[in-house]
Amino acid sequence: MNPHFLNKRIIHLLGYAGLIPFVLLTLACWLVNADWLRDFIRGQLAYGIAALSFLGGIHWGAVVLRADLSADHTKKALIWGVAPTSIAWFSTMAGGFGFALLIAGFIAAYQADKRLFPWYGLPAWFIELRFRLTCVAVAALMLTVIAGNVRG
Repeated sequence: MNPHFLNKRIIHLLGYAGLIPFVLLTLACWLVNADWLRDFIRGQLAYGIAALSFLGGIHWGAVVLRADLSADHTKKALIWGVAPTSIAWFSTMAGGFGFALLIAGFIAAYQADKRLFPWYGLPAWFIELRFRLTCVAVAALMLTVIAGNVRG
């Protein structure tokens, strides 16, 4: 089997599997007894923090593999590589704005990826996948906030 096809297939599978907690936690926020709502909201925030933090690592890995990047591109990619983790961490201290900060972080991460991925020579399907994953993650976070306000 073509290793590129296999990698693409595994990346898609794992990417979509990574959405399962987002979706299940959102559903739980709408369906569980209101006494449990706070726990599921905290779980969603924690999972969002972990997922957003993960996105910066892509850039560090790409820079390590692409020795032909200019010094300027390398510097920008490495600096951006720590930004999602910083945004995620700040969301833990943002009180009621934690989810808003996470949502903004996911959107910013996608926008940065769209600009930086061509530097790394990543295939077009990868940024398309990132777009779909970001849309679901952001929608799940938004629906969790709405559930918390409606049901909480």
